[in-house]
Amino acid sequence: MSWWWAGAIGAAKAKSYSKFINKLEEYEQTRDYQSVGLVVGVTGIVGNSLAEILPRPDTPGGPWKVYGVARRPRPNWNAAYPVEYLQCDVSDQEDTQAKLSKLTDVTHIFYVTWDGRRTEAENCQINGAMLHNVLRSVIPNAPNLRHICLQTGGKYYMGPLEFIGKIPSHDPPFTEDLPSLNISLFYYTLEDILFEEVDKREGSTWSVHRTFGIFGFLSFGVLMNIIATLCVYAAICNHEGVPLLFYGTIDTWEGFQQVSDAELIAEQQIWAALDSNARNEDFNCTNGDFEIEDYGLEDGKGCERVRLEEIMKGKESVWEEIVRENQLQPTKLNEVAVWSFADTVMNMGAGYLVSVNKSKEHGFLGHRNSKNSFVTWSGRLKSHRIVPSFLFVLCFPINEKFRFRQKKDIKIHCCLCYC
Repeated sequence: MSWWWAGAIGAAKAKSYSKFINKLEEYEQTRDYQSVGLVVGVTGIVGNSLAEILPRPDTPGGPWKVYGVARRPRPNWNAAYPVEYLQCDVSDQEDTQAKLSKLTDVTHIFYVTWDGRRTEAENCQINGAMLHNVLRSVIPNAPNLRHICLQTGGKYYMGPLEFIGKIPSHDPPFTEDLPSLNISLFYYTLEDILFEEVDKREGSTWSVHRTFGIFGFLSFGVLMNIIATLCVYAAICNHEGVPLLFYGTIDTWEGFQQVSDAELIAEQQIWAALDSNARNEDFNCTNGDFEIEDYGLEDGKGCERVRLEEIMKGKESVWEEIVRENQLQPTKLNEVAVWSFADTVMNMGAGYLVSVNKSKEHGFLGHRNSKNSFVTWSGRLKSHRIVPSFLFVLCFPINEKFRFRQKKDIKIHCCLCYC
């Protein structure tokens, strides 16, 4: 068994960067690519990890040639990756057809993008159109296309975030054989389109990857980046001289959560793209660990229900000052922090349990330590000057205290702090 499929520390850290660059130069001279990947959403949380991992010399299936597609101009933190970058709005059929139909050498598609709208009906429409545009532009023109990876998520089992707790959902543990809910959800739309388009192409296969609470590098404008949001929140609290407060429910605090490391997701997708055991299968993808802790909190009756989104209103100028004082990369507050998503995470309740047995039974044994994952990704935000360098992560055991809604002081296992 390749260590890749049992890795715990991250395949992207396996080789030194200098050796990586030297080997890439050899590949560029020979141009003898074994696989050609198309990463749709290359500046997203998982797309960024795919762009970093696929070109590496020891990546299975390689050497890889990589095309990266994103709507925005290429950001500077992504520019070092050896990826042929294509700025393309895949929601625009003509733009997609004009640019992606020319990629006749593609062998694998990694579809890791999505767009969020106000209603689920709109989500189904726009995301369905985006996937349709990509597949109908590439599949007829790429004779060597072998596999398509589609990334979705845990809402497959629970429904849209705004409906969690309001509609009947599956009881945990969540397993891949559970049927879809009797609701409209754009994940279901994407899967239907994937199956329909792949059926038209003999010899091509697919895999679906359902992720949960992704820990990864910042992607500007991404709607679900909890690490960047918490780092920015801590920086603002430090700047204003106020404590870090947990604006969530006691159930969430005392419950457990499972998350997915972006590198782990990328590794699972690469495995599925290459291993015959993963063909035409769907897989959950989490780090494989979870926390269940009782902190002895009271039920919180009488606590004021305040949302972080309300607390952070009007902080744009504060963030501009933080960026200027700490010589950070110029960003707007709404590019690096999504308060509404943080509120959703902190008010999700007691948590959920996701089974990854199917993935292991089919041959992928990758996993991560979620606390180490948090430390790693917040550290990368600092090293790229996205957030101030004075931020750091305290891991257990610690003696610091974290205040719960200004009512209780409680010891915790792991939190983001500042000095």
